[in-house]
Amino acid sequence: MKTISLLKNPIQKYKWGSLTAIPELIGTQPSDTPCAELWMGAHPKASSRVFVEKEWILLYDLIKKNPEEILGKFIAEKFNNRFPYLFKVLAAASPLSIQAHPSKEQAAAGFKRENKLKIPFNAGNRNYKDANHKPECICAITPFWALNGFRPVSEILLLTEKINSSNLNLLLNILRDQPDNKGLKQFFYSLMTMDENQKKHMIEDIVQYAGSVSDSNPVFQDVFQWIIKLFQAYPFDIGVLFPFFLNLICLKPGQAMFLPAGELHSYLDGLGLELMANSDNVLRGGLTPKHIDISELLKTLNFTSRNIEILQPVPVSDYESVYSSAAQEFILSVISVNQNMKNVILINSGVQILFCISGKVRVLEKNFSMDIQKGESVLVPANVKKYYIQGKGILYKASVPE
Repeated sequence: MKTISLLKNPIQKYKWGSLTAIPELIGTQPSDTPCAELWMGAHPKASSRVFVEKEWILLYDLIKKNPEEILGKFIAEKFNNRFPYLFKVLAAASPLSIQAHPSKEQAAAGFKRENKLKIPFNAGNRNYKDANHKPECICAITPFWALNGFRPVSEILLLTEKINSSNLNLLLNILRDQPDNKGLKQFFYSLMTMDENQKKHMIEDIVQYAGSVSDSNPVFQDVFQWIIKLFQAYPFDIGVLFPFFLNLICLKPGQAMFLPAGELHSYLDGLGLELMANSDNVLRGGLTPKHIDISELLKTLNFTSRNIEILQPVPVSDYESVYSSAAQEFILSVISVNQNMKNVILINSGVQILFCISGKVRVLEKNFSMDIQKGESVLVPANVKKYYIQGKGILYKASVPE
């Protein structure tokens, strides 16, 4: 594969997806079933296809045949001939499960352990689908609501101080007595292992309070409104209460967040671009009928309270801006071009994916050119060291840090 090539990308149809958001973005008719994620990359579960020599071929298969041609020598060696990242369009019409992802060491150990136990890969109680970690970046295309990381203990106590629930107050005493990460871990364990009857009464008390309170503080209003929405989607699931305990965030279009291993999070509503290490490991904590392994989740979670850094893209040229990334596998940037720009040059030191979210542009290299428009994506293989963009549009670029 020696030139830039168009991608055909699979869509994952999970029940929390949208009937319209992804179809509108890629220019197809609304779907009869929810479209949750569009995957761009070479994940073995659902690889993109590449248009090469007049036929559509799985990118996963092409890389197996000739990894260095597509990935480049350095990336092929560093990531064992595997495509290092997975680029997604994510459309949340209802909340995703509250979840966290393991570190590389935890993933490798967990994968080995579950293989030794001969747990089938499609088993409901399987935690580890591969031996890789899954740091990720989420970038908003529309306003995008999410939960991410534990709030400071002082905020948790402030948000919950007026709720008349004996069961909740018993739990909060743990935080009052030990307002640090050890207390937060004990609080979370007690919450997750609470008697089902007590849990139900506590959720009833809190949802009733959330529906009756009127508070001029917008933070309080957003928290209570999301508790009611989550209760409507997942009645009596413990995840209904997590807006109290996790940072509730609304990203504006163009803003992003980086999520390292161990951060408890959930994407609640909106359309975004998600870029992550090429893994499918998920440990769930709520808002799901699926398997929850509390002991494994506790080993994974970071219980250090923190304020979330909202990422703004930093300009590196007149047309490209980059989001900071702590991951070795990926970095995200946004390219904005118009017809008055001359010499829009992009350098490629590995393998890149370009996804167009608006407008129409022409991508050129040597004696080759290709037009792409809103909703289309292309693969730039390692063989292509330099290329140009003309036209008017906005593209997001996934690549590997140098």
